[in-house]
Amino acid sequence: MANSVSTRSTLALPAPSAILELLKPITWFAPMWAFGCGVVSSGVSVLDHLALLFLGIGLSGPLVCGTSQAVNDWYDRHVDALNEPNRPIPSGRIPGRWGLFIGIIWSGLSLVVAALLGEAVFWAAVFGLAAAWAYSAPPIRLKSNGWWGNAAVGLCYEGLPWFTGAAALQGGVPTLPILLLALLYSIGAHGIMTLNDFKSVEGDLKMGIASLPAQLGVDRAARLACAVMAIPQLIVIALLFQWESPFHALGVVALLIAQAFLMRRLLKDPKGQAAFYNATGTTLYVLGMLVSAFAVHGMAGG
Repeated sequence: MANSVSTRSTLALPAPSAILELLKPITWFAPMWAFGCGVVSSGVSVLDHLALLFLGIGLSGPLVCGTSQAVNDWYDRHVDALNEPNRPIPSGRIPGRWGLFIGIIWSGLSLVVAALLGEAVFWAAVFGLAAAWAYSAPPIRLKSNGWWGNAAVGLCYEGLPWFTGAAALQGGVPTLPILLLALLYSIGAHGIMTLNDFKSVEGDLKMGIASLPAQLGVDRAARLACAVMAIPQLIVIALLFQWESPFHALGVVALLIAQAFLMRRLLKDPKGQAAFYNATGTTLYVLGMLVSAFAVHGMAGG
């Protein structure tokens, strides 16, 4: 009897609204923005490659990022049943093993679309999907340690989409300046990911999850996050001056100074101000990404 019930629940198709909720569209913005920065930095006219643009946006957001969300929810389903029972999987709106199936199907769709965008994009998607599964799935489960988990998310949310945007339009591995910017902003995103862990310190300590606030304490983790966000931007500024893009460099300087004032507020009350900083300082951070992308665009286009 139990087996027949399980079989019926597996065969039952989830509603499209439940699937969309599982894929968490709110999380798609960051990789789609980074993809856009990659497109800008490529120096290639977007109007001549609209099909590649829309395929790449779909790959970065709904597909690869959506896959990571589905996989994460599947492997967190037992915890979510206690903490967030209304999530699509524990609530039964994604029945049976459909959470896992969606992760597998979306991985396949991601690879098909990535192949249409070129070999470099395909292998970047392979790496990103492997990281998405390793982040949530045992035995690796990178998310159980803040050092590795935050690095994986930062790279996959910022660096890989940036690489993808430039590679899709340039038709191959991007130039060294583009790779450096993508890497530096990925490193800085490690600090942004740390801020997201402040809201769950108590739960992480109970569950044995070694997020950085749980490992280092809230105050030390906040100082580390600020340093990790700021230092790559300082290197970007130096590179932009070296690449003879002084106005773009000064733009990033202005954005970093504004972030520094917001960081002072954050450090006074990390747990209370983390959400505020994510809404303000992180916005300034990603605007700096776009400013830097335009600097490289001029180099590539020239």
